[in-house]
Amino acid sequence: MRANGFTVRGHDTNDVVQQKYRLGVPYGYGSCHTAEVKGYLVEGHVPAADIKHLLKEKPKARGLVVPAMPMGSPGMAQANRKDHYDVLLVNLDGTTQTYTRY
Repeated sequence: MRANGFTVRGHDTNDVVQQKYRLGVPYGYGSCHTAEVKGYLVEGHVPAADIKHLLKEKPKARGLVVPAMPMGSPGMAQANRKDHYDVLLVNLDGTTQTYTRY
């Protein structure tokens, strides 16, 4: 994220689930990284370009999630393996819709 112009501040917590709940990560859509970017939830290995697009577009939504840890997503490179995955927009009501497909 730093390489893409974002300021990154890490916070250690003993209750990751509470932070995911506070930010509105829908049940079953969690991953290994949880962030708040200018008021939006960013969960998992979301590409920086999608976050930048979200911040420019400013939809009325909770944010973006990439559930699990798909191979080929940012930070999950493994040789030539690239799994197909979706970046999901989390709506204010907690439902999701496809934002970007990879």
